[in-house]
Amino acid sequence: MTDRSLEEVIHEREFGALLHTRAASFAMLCNTLLESSSKDWGKKHYYPLVSESEALESFLDDFGAQYNRTFSPLREFVASVRWFALSGFSLGHLQGRFDGYGVAPALDADELADLRRSFQRAGSMIRRATLNLLSEIQKEARTLNLALPNEGLHENDFADGFTRQRLPRNVGQEDIVDEEQRIAETASKYVSACTMFAGLGVRRIPAAKDREQYLSRVCSEERARVYEATVHNLQSTYDTHVKNTVLEGEDENLPKLRGHLSASLHLLEAVTFLTHFVERHDSGSRDEEAERRIRSLVDRTEVQDVILNHLLYWADRFMRGGRSLAESLLREYTNVQELVVDLPDDLKLHARPAALIVSIVNRYATPVELEVDGRRCNASSILDVLVAVGSHPDARRYVFRGDENPLRDIGLLFEHGLGENGMDRLPNELQYLRGS
Repeated sequence: MTDRSLEEVIHEREFGALLHTRAASFAMLCNTLLESSSKDWGKKHYYPLVSESEALESFLDDFGAQYNRTFSPLREFVASVRWFALSGFSLGHLQGRFDGYGVAPALDADELADLRRSFQRAGSMIRRATLNLLSEIQKEARTLNLALPNEGLHENDFADGFTRQRLPRNVGQEDIVDEEQRIAETASKYVSACTMFAGLGVRRIPAAKDREQYLSRVCSEERARVYEATVHNLQSTYDTHVKNTVLEGEDENLPKLRGHLSASLHLLEAVTFLTHFVERHDSGSRDEEAERRIRSLVDRTEVQDVILNHLLYWADRFMRGGRSLAESLLREYTNVQELVVDLPDDLKLHARPAALIVSIVNRYATPVELEVDGRRCNASSILDVLVAVGSHPDARRYVFRGDENPLRDIGLLFEHGLGENGMDRLPNELQYLRGS
């Protein structure tokens, strides 16, 4: 049996021949886009570019091009194109569906005009950066002696993309079939997301240096992905449990809330893609020569201007615009009650039973307030609960305020000794706590 290595080094000339074949369709697309007469690109322009650049980047990575001096610049240019194409696709998707999202009534005439200018500003920057990078890719291909096609594709045949299909995101979610409870949960999470964004203090910053400092503190790629995932998961919860229900058809505020989520989500997607470009491809941590050339093609300060002043700004604005809707829905779909419980002398509300209370509140995902001797706290936070209880160690009476569903289960927990007599002795309604 021949002992053959699992990895072999291929000569650059051999790889060039393979690349010539693999890059042909990408090259034809480049030719078409560089000669495009369209001043405003939309989804149909960016969709094929996302697909082709991703495929070519993966091919280059499979052969380790990012670690090769000859092909590393080409790989960086292609990867950069992909992130701008993804940004353009998200922005184009939002623009195409904006009227259907029903968020325009939340904006006055001046804000709508401002939004249109932001769309124009962001779209122009993304298109210009993409064209510069595509031109540089053609130049690099000539340097590498890649005999790529000179012809293009038919722009009118471009597809607008497709609707991705996926299973519901419900890992870790309990099977609560009450539609009103799911609406309350969605509205509550929306309000919590708004609180998170409010803490960012998003505002327009004209000075490039101040803007970069703000973004480095508030909107690194890691944090941008958190913002995007927060809104994405919230929209997924809505689509899984609320969309196309009878209640959605009867309550016009529900699709309006979803519209605010969608508008914000597409902008946050673009924020993440462009932030990735700034941090990964214009950071000084990769191919020095390639990054120098990228900086000559794409103005970093302009990209960051678009990220903050035209994308993140409006993502925050759309979330804030839907907050009153979410608060109204939360009031409508929750039956707020008060539960007063007295703790027997032989029991203490220490860390373990406190964690069970928090688990109940988080299961239903609607706000519950705990009051201990006049001190109020958020009952979904184990830290807040422990601080409130620990500040009043002699208290025996606890007051809970919130929706009837979590309060019902909290009442059952107290009735059955806070689980201190064994989790197996809890009633069937609380069996979900066994894993807590």
